[in-house]
Parts: sequence; C-alpha cells; structure tokens
Amino acid sequence: MKQEIVISLLDERKHAQWDDFVAKAPAGSVYSNTDYLSALCRATGGVFRVVGVFKGDQLFGGIALYEKKTRSGRILSNRLLLYYNGIVLASPTSSYPSECTSRELSVLTALEGWLSRAGYVHAVIHSRAPIRDLRVFASRGWGVRPSYSYVVDFHDLNSAWGRVEQNLRRLVKRCESGGAVFVEDGDFDSFYRLHRQTHERKGAPIYLPEKKFRKYVEELRGLGLSKLFHARTAQGETMASQLVLMSGHPVCHTVCAGADKKFLSQGATPFLRWKVFEWLSKAGYTANDLTDASLNDVTHFKSQLGGDLEMNLVLTGPDRFAYRFFQHVGSVKSRGVSVVNRLRRVSHKKA
Repeated sequence: MKQEIVISLLDERKHAQWDDFVAKAPAGSVYSNTDYLSALCRATGGVFRVVGVFKGDQLFGGIALYEKKTRSGRILSNRLLLYYNGIVLASPTSSYPSECTSRELSVLTALEGWLSRAGYVHAVIHSRAPIRDLRVFASRGWGVRPSYSYVVDFHDLNSAWGRVEQNLRRLVKRCESGGAVFVEDGDFDSFYRLHRQTHERKGAPIYLPEKKFRKYVEELRGLGLSKLFHARTAQGETMASQLVLMSGHPVCHTVCAGADKKFLSQGATPFLRWKVFEWLSKAGYTANDLTDASLNDVTHFKSQLGGDLEMNLVLTGPDRFAYRFFQHVGSVKSRGVSVVNRLRRVSHKKA
C-alpha cells in the first residue's frame, strides 16, 4: 500500500534525526538545529518545537518553531540571532519536475494545515532559498513577500578572491603588509565592546544584554556551533570582530560584526571578512550568508565582497483579533507618551 503523509511534533529522541536532515537539506541552516535553538531559548526566554512531515520513517520536510508568549497569545517569529526560522524540505529525489513538485506540495499542504490549527495569534516564517513555491500558503490567506541576503560562495577561493572588489582587495593586502593579525579565539570582551561601539555609531540594535550574550556565545562555542574571529594590530589591539554561526550544513552565517572606528580607514573590516572566508573554506564550508541585504551602506559593503544576492521568502499568517487589539492598544499608548513628552519639553522651554 502507498504510504500516507504524516505530520507530528518531534520529541527529543528524534532531534538527532531532524538535525541530520537539516544539515543535508538545501534550505537548512544552523537556525533550525535543535542544539542552537536550545541555547538561543535559554538566552532569550523563548521556547521551540519541531514539526516533521514523514512518509513511513523518512523525513520529507518540517519546520523548527521558535515561540514567544505575549499578552495576546503565542507568537511564531524570527528575531535577532534567528534570521531564518523557515521551512526545510528534503532534496529532490526524482528527475521529473512534476514528481518533485507533487511531493513538495503535499509536504507544504500538511505544514500549512498544522500551522493554521496551532493557535498562533501572529506568525512570521522566514525561509531560506531555494524554497520558492509557497502557493499553498498564499492560496490560504498567508502573505508572501521577498527578503534578500548576500551569500559568498568560496568553494573555489581563487574565484572568490577575483569577485571581491579591487579596492577591498587593496585594503586586505595593505592590512597584511602592515602586520595585521587574524585570530580565532573566545575573546568575547573585545567582540562585545566593538558590537556596542557599532550600536552607538550606527544606531543598530544590541542583540542581547552583555551577560546573556556572553553565555549564549560561550555555550555555542562549546557545542561547535559558533566561532569568534578578530583582526588585531601587531601590538595586539582588536580592530574588528565578528560572530559566525555554523553547523553540519555547508553554508554558515555571519550574524554579528563590529569594528573600532579608528581602524576603519585601514581596511580592518575587509581584511577580517576575507580571512574568515579563508578559514571557513579550509574548515570545509562552501559559502557564508552575510545576513540581510536591506538598502544601506552596510549592504553595499557586502556586495563588494563578491556575494550573490539571494531572494528568500517570508510568510505572514493572518493575525488573530487578540493580536490586532493589543497592537492597537500599544500604538495608542506610544502616541500618548510621545504627546506627553512633547508637552513637557514645551513647558520646560517656557519655564
């Protein structure tokens, strides 16, 4: 008899099977790894579950669900340090496109049905390329929009170096000739100091409070799921740092980076980025996702590193009334606070 599609929550005994599946899936990533999600939840207070779609004992797809409890109910969403939280599908096994599409649609139909019944008041699902066909979700009221990121392919380092913009190559060489040193170690203090400096300089968000961020990084380093990289002067002063997330998947993710302002003109950041690519290539990784490609100066720099612009897809489920209500209340409250603050400033000036 033909086996039917079955969807179910995975208990901890099946987490190893899920992690192995994610590492081999084209749209998999460290963000769907259960050890990574456990560490993230301990740092943020969230919880996670994994839903798998099976035929017999074989996994054909699924999704790792990072959830937060709010006044209005449970929310499913990505966040800082969880750029992707999307659907993972098995690699195609047939040479016929029609058969591959049919299998994907059956898996996606099962996932959409489960997610719609799960009771989320608000749901955002950010899936990695190459997942493209989300017609099942769109036909059932989910919003679908594009999201972009630059991914640098360095399976051939010589070709990758040739794609780096000439001016950045010049800065990398200048740093090298000036005695700059590339280091991989657990120096969280330098990393966080530069992360905070970058926040103050650009208005970027602090990803986690220092104590929680330290515990998160140290736990992931112990699990082999992250590395801290630094560019230092010959005298040992840290010029730039970055945090890379990695797992058994061939694509790793640069999730957070910072640089000392006084070294920016010396090329510390491109030097560090390129040296990280070299290190990752030697470690067996084939590409690095630079995380996000919003239209800004940082994204322009990412494009200069020779990455390919990839389009990912974001699903947004229909919001429940409770979520819309509390969002409205929060918006009214925020506007009220803003008005009160303006009146106070005017009163202070008159006084």
